[in-house]
Amino acid sequence: MRTLCASTLIGELFVIGFAGLVAMKDPDLATSTVWTVSGIAMFLCLALCGVVTRPGGVALGWALQIALIASGFVVPTMFFMGAIFAALWWASVHYGRKIDEAKARFAAQADSPAPDAV
Repeated sequence: MRTLCASTLIGELFVIGFAGLVAMKDPDLATSTVWTVSGIAMFLCLALCGVVTRPGGVALGWALQIALIASGFVVPTMFFMGAIFAALWWASVHYGRKIDEAKARFAAQADSPAPDAV
């Protein structure tokens, strides 16, 4: 799960950076505010890569997805991009857990004694 979720979060990091560049063109927004918010969100993406398997990591990821969708109020394209990344996050968590379960079953089978081959 960690690899899939981290890949999604790294992708989001870049999208947030590009959205910051777009938001910077808005004359109503201060450049410092745009980059403070974008920088915090980018840092959270990076930090979340390391804690996604710990308790609460997935929930923090969902909070980040909601914030990404909500950023569409500033950069309208982010409604679409946020929805895409929320779907990717769901897939990363869902299929990542299935992969982890399959790995655990495979490891358990490898550790169990094999039937005698005659």
